[in-house]
Amino acid sequence: MKQDLTATRQALLSGHQLALGVAECCLEIAQSKACQHVFKQLTADSFKREATQTPATQPLAGLAVSVKDLFDVQGQTTAAGSTVLQNQPPAKHDALAIARLRAAGAGFIGRTHMVEFAFSGVGINPHHGTPSAWDALTDSPAGSPPHAHAPGGSSSGAAVSVATGAAFIGLGSDTGGSIRIPAALNGIVGFKNTARRVPTQGALPLSTTLDTVCAMTRSVRDAVLTHEVLSARKVPISNRPLSSYRLAVAGNLMQDGMDSGVARAFERSLKNLRAAGAHIEEIPLAELQELAPMMAAGGFSPAESYAWHRDLITQYADQYDPRVAQRIMRGAQMSAHEYIQLVHARTNWIGRMEKQLQRFDAVLSPTTPITSPLISSVAPGSERDAEFFRVNALMLRNPSAINTLDGCAISLPCHVPGELPVGLMAWHCAMHDDTILQISLLLEPLLKAA
Repeated sequence: MKQDLTATRQALLSGHQLALGVAECCLEIAQSKACQHVFKQLTADSFKREATQTPATQPLAGLAVSVKDLFDVQGQTTAAGSTVLQNQPPAKHDALAIARLRAAGAGFIGRTHMVEFAFSGVGINPHHGTPSAWDALTDSPAGSPPHAHAPGGSSSGAAVSVATGAAFIGLGSDTGGSIRIPAALNGIVGFKNTARRVPTQGALPLSTTLDTVCAMTRSVRDAVLTHEVLSARKVPISNRPLSSYRLAVAGNLMQDGMDSGVARAFERSLKNLRAAGAHIEEIPLAELQELAPMMAAGGFSPAESYAWHRDLITQYADQYDPRVAQRIMRGAQMSAHEYIQLVHARTNWIGRMEKQLQRFDAVLSPTTPITSPLISSVAPGSERDAEFFRVNALMLRNPSAINTLDGCAISLPCHVPGELPVGLMAWHCAMHDDTILQISLLLEPLLKAA
């Protein structure tokens, strides 16, 4: 993993690194093969100006931040990975998340590609190409067909921008795992805060119920800093030892169907954490099995995205990714009483989950039960649709449970060199953000030592 933002800022403050040199290095990576299909738009001139004119005393010190293509940036068009919106007028104002990052001294390096309208966990985009996951098992850094691995979605470009070193922070969104899935598949950190912590104003919606504005970083301490900027609040740092926290492992659903790579990394991680003094209790958490029946009519994302897309998709259906259109159109089939029942069922389920988890500080699970598939196995094409939807469902299964819970979660890399990236997810209910971050600061070095 490349040097994180916190260490780079310290190097700038001490004079051991120069702002222009760091910026030029980021731009060189952004324009290299490693970042093919990562950036929709590079803003090199303004980025170098921000990098060199922003004091290192600012929290983000002018260092590179990439922006997922669903956030409004003044003067730029927000197309959300589509062709349908590519000719819309530029945004007149920054999204609130962008404004907060700008005020903290972000250097905006450019807009990153994403899954069209953020509606997939695999990362495929038939319009603009798909970036390759950054992993250790390819002959070249970005991979090459047929050996390139899917980056995860929907914040695909944002993840690769951070993992390659083009950006220190990848601003994205998480509705069902769109930060944590690509973080896991690229071997970086992805923190999904409680949704209400960060305003979604100026971000194109997928699900108004579940959408969360958050980011990917190279370290947990950078995740803490980024969350502080985005949420406009301070995260208290605890001196409690790991042994003082009560951790649980969900034995129901979250570990079902793990492939050998994920199972090996997850079991090794738990063993090492226990050896370091962590108290980990395995619990059934049977409530997780209620999720599939609860979502049988489609869930929040199809219904709420269809409400937003209804007129657009009627006029321009042929310009949509067919796989995305299929999921959006499912929302047209949901009746009002099914949606209202879902709202009530979710509220009831959250209440029961909170009771089950009240004696624990965090729950540990694999972020995804499988490692990244080859892009060639899930690339656009009706002959690969069945495999795409199978993989997509597996990728989304674990992280989307936390969105339904209205909770918070972080994905931490837990693989070792020579293995495909695997994420360990630490999570809890709403407003436990500070504890999840505090615990993650303790887990991170132990997982790296694995």
